[in-house]
Amino acid sequence: MRAALYLDAGNVIVDDVPDPAITAPTDAIVRVVRACVCGSDLWAYRDTFKRPARSRLGHEFIGIVEELGSDVRDLAVGQLVIAPFSYADGTCPACKEGLYTSCPNDGTFGAPGNDGGQGEAVRVPYADANLVAVPDGGADLPDATLLSLLALTDVMATGMHGVEMSGATEGSTVAVVGDGAVGLCAVLGAKRVLGAERVILLSSHADRQAVGRAFGADDIVATRGDEALEEVRALTEGFGVRHVVEAVGTPSAWETALAITRDGGQVGAVGVPHTTPTIELKPLLIRNLGVRVGIAPVRKYIPDLLTRVQDGSIDPAPVFDLTLPLEQTADAYAAMDKREAIKVALVP
Repeated sequence: MRAALYLDAGNVIVDDVPDPAITAPTDAIVRVVRACVCGSDLWAYRDTFKRPARSRLGHEFIGIVEELGSDVRDLAVGQLVIAPFSYADGTCPACKEGLYTSCPNDGTFGAPGNDGGQGEAVRVPYADANLVAVPDGGADLPDATLLSLLALTDVMATGMHGVEMSGATEGSTVAVVGDGAVGLCAVLGAKRVLGAERVILLSSHADRQAVGRAFGADDIVATRGDEALEEVRALTEGFGVRHVVEAVGTPSAWETALAITRDGGQVGAVGVPHTTPTIELKPLLIRNLGVRVGIAPVRKYIPDLLTRVQDGSIDPAPVFDLTLPLEQTADAYAAMDKREAIKVALVP
């Protein structure tokens, strides 16, 4: 089968790899229908960190179940399924609390030693615990629907996690720092899922601002640093925002997120720090600020978000502004690296 492989910085290829096979009775083999490139996939591409040459790539995919291990009970061959980017065993105390990313047996697709989503097929461990079947779903669904379902594998759920960690509820004012796919999905989640009254998106790119507006952003702040702080204060009677989502992970984004949070407010941070932001505790203490950070336990969010996609109340598909065949995965990475695309979908 064909799959995307990392060679070295700036060098991704598609090549032949062995077909996946059942290695444990709880496994499933899923034929990939749609996959995509994530912003975090770019870290090794940009030489932010090293990974093994010819390692598999991609952690976001949906597909059709082709084979099941003998212990899988809740799935059937032929079903369209959504896979969370991080898998877990579904039985430990953390999983039972919905914190799947703290499972002692967790793992991430595309990490060294695991199959990657950017390929024709994937072996999924603990299939019953991780794969969510789409009712009446199949590979023949409209492309826009498949893309909405694909967003649930990571960015839509991660955006929701940031909003929930910020403490936002119905009627809240929420600010989102970051206009990547996760930040835009945080806007959608805050407005259309939790019912926030007002959402402020910090974005300096016109194409992403347009998606943010379509997702429910009421105000756009296009400046950065001190200017962004002054604009947010002007929009909030000088106080700042009680609920802030940090969806970038860089030191400057952290500085902005903390600065625009009003005293007594809370930051929900899902931007994975590929550099090392530092936070001084004393200012948080003085201002009574709360900070929650975390990798999204995507499996927790998928069922509710799937229902909302199917009833039409949310449509995260617009975060995908470019679709390419799997064989052009290198072009997909280049487009995202140059910020020519928000998020690229891949079709095997």
